[in-house]
Amino acid sequence: MPVLVASDLDRTLIYSAAALALTMPDARAPRLLCVEVHEARPLSFMTETSAQLLTELGDQAVFVPTTTRTRKQYQRINLPGPPSTYAICANGGHLLVDGATDQDWHAAVLARLEAQCAPLAEVQDHLTRTADPLWLRKQRIAEDLFAYLVVERELLPEEWVKELAVWAENRGWTVSLQGRKIYAVPGPLTKSAAVREVARRTGAELTLAAGDSLLDADLLLAADRGWRPGHGELADAAWTAPEITALPERGVLAGERILREFLKNSRLG
Repeated sequence: MPVLVASDLDRTLIYSAAALALTMPDARAPRLLCVEVHEARPLSFMTETSAQLLTELGDQAVFVPTTTRTRKQYQRINLPGPPSTYAICANGGHLLVDGATDQDWHAAVLARLEAQCAPLAEVQDHLTRTADPLWLRKQRIAEDLFAYLVVERELLPEEWVKELAVWAENRGWTVSLQGRKIYAVPGPLTKSAAVREVARRTGAELTLAAGDSLLDADLLLAADRGWRPGHGELADAAWTAPEITALPERGVLAGERILREFLKNSRLG
């Protein structure tokens, strides 16, 4: 039976320049490969060693990129290795099969959201009314599924985020703070549900996963084995669970370690 590897991307396998966390002397820094260009500028990176490991993993397992990014944002990424048959975007709202949205899956997700949580318009209205222009830089709707804000992190009041989380939870939504972005995501919109569907389709009996944020917790809990890096929301909260390994590595070297663990465990089965 195939092994399924479902991994978050940003700050798990790929890293912006600001998130690389290179602490060694410049002369000893790892060689980096650019895997995303946006508006003619390099945006995301992994080490060349990570690129080699990911290529090997693609030949060994069913590798499923699993991201909160929109489909358009995901399609900017050019990962090394064989193309993934399956990819999960919009936190599970879109299941891509050979690059195209599975419309039946998407329709089922929309029905679940309508039945189980407050509408997006209500959340968007609350964000518009309560966010302070002092620290708010952008307000966006992603795939007509969830909302996010781009903020000046150093000016963002911690209390505002806590109050938003409580308000959202009472309406069936989840709040996640990742770098300069605050996500408001419907509770039923999960990466884990989409990963379970891919496991069903592929017949995988072992699922491996990795992620760094609150939105990855359900993904990690649904996997047979999981890893989180030494940075991010989950690390800050000292979050752990059975079968989850908290790695000490931070930044782009954490991505390299995660890929080594994926490859080793894929071979063990």
